[in-house]
Amino acid sequence: MSSSPTTYEESQPHPPQEIDWHMLDKSKFFCIGTALFSAVSAALYPAIVLKTRQQMSAAGISCRHMSRSIMRYEGFRGFYRGFGTSLMGAIPARALYMSALEVTKSKVASATLRWGFSDASATAIANAAGGVASAMAAQLVWTPVDVVSQRLMVQGVCYRNGFDAFRKIMGVDGPRGFYRGFGVSIVTYAPSNAVWWASYSMVQKLIWGTMGSKNEGLSLGRDSRMVMGVQGLSAVMASGVCALVTMPLDTIKTRLQVLEADEVRVVEVVRDLVREGGVLACYRGLGPRCVSMSMSAAAMITTYEFLKRVSAKNADRLALYSV
Repeated sequence: MSSSPTTYEESQPHPPQEIDWHMLDKSKFFCIGTALFSAVSAALYPAIVLKTRQQMSAAGISCRHMSRSIMRYEGFRGFYRGFGTSLMGAIPARALYMSALEVTKSKVASATLRWGFSDASATAIANAAGGVASAMAAQLVWTPVDVVSQRLMVQGVCYRNGFDAFRKIMGVDGPRGFYRGFGVSIVTYAPSNAVWWASYSMVQKLIWGTMGSKNEGLSLGRDSRMVMGVQGLSAVMASGVCALVTMPLDTIKTRLQVLEADEVRVVEVVRDLVREGGVLACYRGLGPRCVSMSMSAAAMITTYEFLKRVSAKNADRLALYSV
């Protein structure tokens, strides 16, 4: 019996079906996600330490020189100062982030489609809204964790461990001390998350469309390596733009969180940065941040998309692989 001919549309590479919040097994999603993202965080943490130290340096020290200095005077452990604190805070922060992201994306996508938006526009709007909601929710946990872990990264000799840093910050600054830079964090991460998630969805569609136009008649299907490659490339491209645009705000936020003066204002931090090295001082640590964001985004998004497919409920998983 002859098989039915493959149509042109079926022969083209195309993005995998979106997995909505209601399709996920939540317990599996959070349990597996905790293990996967903890491993990714451990791999990328040294770049965050380098970025933070460069931002706090009054002189323009190169990434290579900073790495050598840490290895020489602190050893390999120096690249993981504050990691335990960061990891403990990352678990509830990521749970908030993923929940807010998926719930918002699902609800906004449904609403925009009802309002008559095209599928591409609805996806971009839903991703942008999800990025804003997830960033604002996660910063409630991330900001205190950042304050403690960044103090340990830069001033590790002043504290025995994360609990000691927590106790001293509380004693000097009170609860407000843990939310230094919270406003700047929201201003930095909410719009950058919106841009990142919207860009990610649009770049993905563009890449799949380009691949389809260049592979007429070639049956590539939905090979898992191709899907991961497209997702990783889309994440890297979106991250480069966001890192460049938000770098000055990230530098200001880091200094606000690490400096121990009782009343540190944004204007004073900006004035000090400009005095130290002009506008370029706001871009100290850009190299490690670009590398960290690109690697993190590529690793996180491929892990995240894989996690969603693994966590899909049985019936929904069968439907995904049948299309």
